[in-house]
Amino acid sequence: MHRYIPNTGEQREEMLREIGVSGIEELFADIPGSIRLKRELDLPEALSEMELVRHLKELAGRNISTDEYTCFLGAGAYDHYIPSVVQHLVRRQEFYTAYTPYQPEISQGTLQAIFEYQTMICSLTGMDVSNASMYDGATAVAESAAMACRATGRAGVIVARTVHPQSREVLKTYFRYTGRSITEWGHKDGRLDPGELERLLSDDTAAVIVQNPNFFGLIEDIGGISDMVHNNGSLLIVSCNPISLALLKPPGDLGADIAVGEGQPLGNPLSFGGPYLGFMAAKEKFMRKMPGRIAGETRDRQGRRGYVLTIQTREQHIRREKATSNICSNHALNALAAAVYLSALGKNGLKKVAELCCRKARYAYDGLLKTGAFSPAFPGPFFNEFTVRYHRDIDMLNDSLLEHRIIGGYPLERDYPELKGAWLVAVTEKRTRQEIDNFVERAGSL
Repeated sequence: MHRYIPNTGEQREEMLREIGVSGIEELFADIPGSIRLKRELDLPEALSEMELVRHLKELAGRNISTDEYTCFLGAGAYDHYIPSVVQHLVRRQEFYTAYTPYQPEISQGTLQAIFEYQTMICSLTGMDVSNASMYDGATAVAESAAMACRATGRAGVIVARTVHPQSREVLKTYFRYTGRSITEWGHKDGRLDPGELERLLSDDTAAVIVQNPNFFGLIEDIGGISDMVHNNGSLLIVSCNPISLALLKPPGDLGADIAVGEGQPLGNPLSFGGPYLGFMAAKEKFMRKMPGRIAGETRDRQGRRGYVLTIQTREQHIRREKATSNICSNHALNALAAAVYLSALGKNGLKKVAELCCRKARYAYDGLLKTGAFSPAFPGPFFNEFTVRYHRDIDMLNDSLLEHRIIGGYPLERDYPELKGAWLVAVTEKRTRQEIDNFVERAGSL
């Protein structure tokens, strides 16, 4: 008997007889021989458990980790401190091995966690209703655009070029072959240009998508464009950093109809790019247009509090033509981590994290400018990320910093060819004064 396959030879023979075939090969008779592999798989010899663990540790040791390197790279994923309580609770088997909350009678813990997460997201964003989470921030942006088209009956979306480039790429993928159109809206000195937006708005514009703080790290004047968007009968979608909402006005207070964003900063590790979670919240009147699922609170016949999936847009549960999206699930474990993180920090703790990010970013920014090797890229306030111009080769700069165990910033030229020499630097509450001073000294001397 194979260690990982419990069926014995006798059991396999019994199953073959039961289904009426003479052997395993007959099960694959419909696959042409010309495309079937005619040799053994090219795999190394099997290892013992001890040997395998040692081999995996050797492979993992080749990676650069933020445990050993100081990270100033952001661009959508951030090296925040995660309180130990987050992983302790997330890894409880009741959550870690749970399948899905279809049946409320056996999923009360999961459903309550989702409900608490939704409540916190609504509080952060200033919105009325949140779904149970999306796959990531880019997915949330694309789904919100599709949601706006359904709500308005229009087919055009205007997206600012200051929105994360990957979110814009996912949006293009979503809208391909749908008959919907995407128009990109440029920036002026790194921030939104209301004059250009006024020229781009049309009777077919379903929504305008902006990001705040934007991809360059700058804080936008969202309230200044809200009236313009709504006077056109369009919806305003704001993608935002959830940590920043502890200091900045929430999208709901600035006139946004839908708020989305990447939830990774809320208690989720970098994890080589995922899995993350996208959050989505909206005004109540758009609730039935939202994708995914929404958990709600109710009472049973005995008056006891309970939790259910109030809205499910999954095709298995409703008519396909009424499904708002083909997203039928949510990243519940990542959303749980966000809920535990927010609960552990509370309002004051989250505000403290946001203040530290903001102040330390300003300290790093001022330090880089004083070296003389960098100059400001854009005017205006920023949160925890900023852009500076470097007058030499940025890739060489990052390579040199890496030799000193420092992960440098993001070269904006990769996504914005016109921004040659622009360097996007992120600073979180984890960075110490000593780390920032060392970063500034190394970067300024290269």
